[in-house]
Amino acid sequence: MNDRDALTAYAASFVDELAQNEVRHVVVSPGSRSTPLALLLVEHPDIEIHINVDERSAAFFALGLAKALKVPVGLLCTSGTAAANYYPAVIEAFYSRVPLIVLTADRPHELRDVGAPQAIDQIHLYGRHVKWFVEMALPESTDGMMRYARTVGARAVATAATEPAGPVHLNFPLREPLIPDLEQAKEYRQNKMTPAVLIDSGERSLSASQIEAVATTLSQAKQGMIVCGELPHPEMKEAIVALAEKLAFPVLADPLSQLRSGSHDKAVVIDAYDTFLRDEAAKAAFRPEVILRFGAMPVSKPLLLFMKKQKQAITLVVDGGAGWREPAGLATNMIYSEEKDFCQRIADKITSFPDDEWLGLWQTVNGATKDALASVRDEAELSEGKLFALLADMMPLESTLFVGNSMPIRDLDTFFLNNGKGIKTIANRGANGIDGVVSTALGVSTVSKNTVLAIGDLSFFHDMNGLLAAKLQKQNITILLVNNDGGGIFSFLPQANEREHFETLFGTPHGLDFSHTAQLYGGKYNKVQSWDELEKVFTESFEIQGLKIIEVPTERESNLQKHRNLWSFVSQEIKMVLDREIS
Repeated sequence: MNDRDALTAYAASFVDELAQNEVRHVVVSPGSRSTPLALLLVEHPDIEIHINVDERSAAFFALGLAKALKVPVGLLCTSGTAAANYYPAVIEAFYSRVPLIVLTADRPHELRDVGAPQAIDQIHLYGRHVKWFVEMALPESTDGMMRYARTVGARAVATAATEPAGPVHLNFPLREPLIPDLEQAKEYRQNKMTPAVLIDSGERSLSASQIEAVATTLSQAKQGMIVCGELPHPEMKEAIVALAEKLAFPVLADPLSQLRSGSHDKAVVIDAYDTFLRDEAAKAAFRPEVILRFGAMPVSKPLLLFMKKQKQAITLVVDGGAGWREPAGLATNMIYSEEKDFCQRIADKITSFPDDEWLGLWQTVNGATKDALASVRDEAELSEGKLFALLADMMPLESTLFVGNSMPIRDLDTFFLNNGKGIKTIANRGANGIDGVVSTALGVSTVSKNTVLAIGDLSFFHDMNGLLAAKLQKQNITILLVNNDGGGIFSFLPQANEREHFETLFGTPHGLDFSHTAQLYGGKYNKVQSWDELEKVFTESFEIQGLKIIEVPTERESNLQKHRNLWSFVSQEIKMVLDREIS
């Protein structure tokens, strides 16, 4: 068997094993050294490839696919800095627990560290930001090596998918010739979906005695609270709500927890805490004995600061991925158990009938806060707060809302309140960067109907080249571009006091005309000037195919003042409520 036959047998066996393990999507960036894998992937009938010429954008696009599908998605690029451009998305995938299978082509060993073109050190390129790294063997066509290729493929998929999910990196050194025999490759496809090796991984679970101990702790607490950040699986929300109802604990639900939107009962779901926990009187009124946490750390800084002060509380963090998501540093119990199973088993053990006075106070303060927040809807001028308050009204049923970092995710936390529309909310909150957001949202939109991206102008600028995927792949997405001409979040931070250098170092106004972006990428563009125009254009966008960019111009200083005025108004309302409830 010659070198081409060996390459074909080895690489085709690997690609087929990905398919056997139900990898259905691979994002490919063009390149020479990756040719064998690219050709075999595009030829495989069970794998859909997505072409993205920019590797940084491609990696975030794959991240979006994997976020939406919650299954491993593949990535393929050539050697050199192409692979390095994957790094930001690999980091995000690692910290947000998203399964990616990163395939990088490489020069063979004799062409490394000798000045060969497009050759860098790709061994452990992503460091500790991948769950597993393999330097693949050079292609051979023996039965043992084909078995090796399949086994590594199966193991890569299982490792990426097993909680905590995350990226894996397989580096393929390849010699010329790089063109496989595509007809011969068909011989290495298995007709039945039977992996070379079945890898079974069970869910983590507590013993009966451990469940009993936790149930006792929770049932003895008259004043407890449940805090939910981004949850890995949406089916957890019903189990968490059922447990909260049994304990009469409020559920402080981050917008990414999926607890704020849907048909489930939301009586115990507290959604305005980011606002009222800024108020000293409100914080003093709530002294929990127990804090039970699920998911990633919530977005809200006021909530984090509140929890840090609750040194009297027993804090239990439940994590089916057995990680350490605990920046408050107050955990008394780290519980490594699948969340839904944990909630159901604990709920079965709760037999007492708790006093709901504690829960009632949370509900009363939350209701008063929401009433006060509703005043933002009276604003006549375009504003960021009102935009996010109206989103739940304007979004279609069972739609998907991807939210950019910096101010958009914080405004979502404050103004996107409980609703029954089944809106799925997604964001890149692993490393919280503003890069790659457009591409991630486009990956989501590939497999999600009625996808909306709400994003700030600097984050949009960071990833405008990602819009090429929208043009070439005819993506349907509506982008709400909140343009305050710079870094709006810095106006809320201490840096704003450094007036002399603030605009240069932090405000960073750019003065860009984003209409040219839509023209370049074949999208439809509207810059709205009123709320009526926004609602009309936004609603119509779901009837139009392709890329739609709706620019919402706002003003940074005005936005800051409106937020502060609103928080002051809420504090006054809360004070009256607490005086009435506690007196």
